[in-house]
Amino acid sequence: MRLKKTYGSREVAALTGLTARQLQLWDAGGLLTPTIPSHKTAAGGYTERRYTPIELFELLVLADLRRRGFSVHQLHQILRILREQFGQRLFDATGGGGSVQLLIDGRELYARTASGAFFNVLKTPMQPLLVIGNEGLLKELRGSVRPKRRKRLKKPARD
Repeated sequence: MRLKKTYGSREVAALTGLTARQLQLWDAGGLLTPTIPSHKTAAGGYTERRYTPIELFELLVLADLRRRGFSVHQLHQILRILREQFGQRLFDATGGGGSVQLLIDGRELYARTASGAFFNVLKTPMQPLLVIGNEGLLKELRGSVRPKRRKRLKKPARD
């Protein structure tokens, strides 16, 4: 995939698997606002929202979390905790080289700081965890582009 300066909402929807309506609601609700918001034109229509590559990456991560069963409210909490507790944005914590790394075990989301401290992001973000055992069960949280669906060829009708 070639990186562009900005992506339209249709492109973002195709790459993330989110719907245009979800993007609109997430923008209106303040979850993730595009760099170039939609605005009314002189002709009476509206322009398309435009997202930066970093915003696209963050939307990929948020879409993945949503598919894993995290609620939109929890997504808001994750972004707020990353910003307020760790001073990071989602991009930095998911591959952008930040001082915090997000990890997931399938049900819970954890933050690991550069010093090695662990935090349960949604349950106890202010209290470090004592981690004993196999850290191998935790997977690094990253965004990934959804593969395009191949169109099925119609089979010829049998006589």
